[in-house]
Amino acid sequence: MSSRISDGLFAALAPDPANRKPLYLQMEESLRFLIEGGTLRRGDPIPAERDLATLTGVSRVTVRKALASLVATGALTQRVGAGTFVAGRIEQPLSLLLGFSEDMRARGYEPGSIWLDKGTGSATPDEAMALGIAPSAPVVRLRRIRTADGEPIAIETAVVSRHDLPSPDLVGESLYAALKDRDLLPVRALQRIRAGLVSVQDAPLLGLTRPAAILQIERRSFLADGRALEVTFSSWRADLYDFVVELRAPRTEGE
Repeated sequence: MSSRISDGLFAALAPDPANRKPLYLQMEESLRFLIEGGTLRRGDPIPAERDLATLTGVSRVTVRKALASLVATGALTQRVGAGTFVAGRIEQPLSLLLGFSEDMRARGYEPGSIWLDKGTGSATPDEAMALGIAPSAPVVRLRRIRTADGEPIAIETAVVSRHDLPSPDLVGESLYAALKDRDLLPVRALQRIRAGLVSVQDAPLLGLTRPAAILQIERRSFLADGRALEVTFSSWRADLYDFVVELRAPRTEGE
C-alpha cells in the first residue's frame, strides 16, 4: 500500500445499510469519487478483496461487484499476480496541437517509445493521398508503441515525405523535435477518430485482452503554407485515453 494512503481511507468506503441503494453500488460510487477527486491517483493500489471486505464490513461478493464495475469502465485496472490499481485516464483537448512527448510531460507523465519499425519505403496509396505526394514517392515510416510512465497506451505509425525528413536516423525520442530542427513545424491538423476493436497483433503490444475497445485515429498535420507535413495512424487504449472537446454556443446578433 502506498505510504500516503491509510487503511482509514478505505474503511470510510463502508456503505450505509440504511441507504436503499445496493451496497456494491454505494462502494463503487465512493471509490469513483476518490479517483475523480484526485485522492486516489493513477497507479495507486487498491486493497485485496478480502482486506477491503474486512475494512468495510461487507462481503467479498459486494467488494468484487464494486471493483468489477470500476474495472469495466476503465477507472481501475487489474494485473494478474499484482492486484488492482487506479488506472487513471489521460485527457487530450482536441483544440491543441502538440507532439506526444510534449503533451505527456505537460500532464505530468514521462513519455516513452518502444520502436517497432524505423525505416524508409514507398508511400502507399492512402499515405500518398494524405500527404499530397506522388504514389510510391519515398517516405520515412516510424512505427512504435507510445508509453506513459512505462505503460503502453498507443501504437503509432507516423509517415513523412523524405523531402522533409531525409532519414529516420534524424528522429530520436520526438518526431516533432526532429522536424523543428529542420524548421518544419505544423500549425494545424485534421484528426479523424473512430471506435474499433484491438487486432490480434496489437493486443499483446498494448497489454490488452481481446475483445478490447480502442480509438483508431488518423491525423494529418499541415504547415503554414497549407502543405501536408505528416500523417499518423494510431490505435489508442480506450480505457486510458480520452479526447475532450470544448463546445461554445454560437454568438447571437448584437453580442
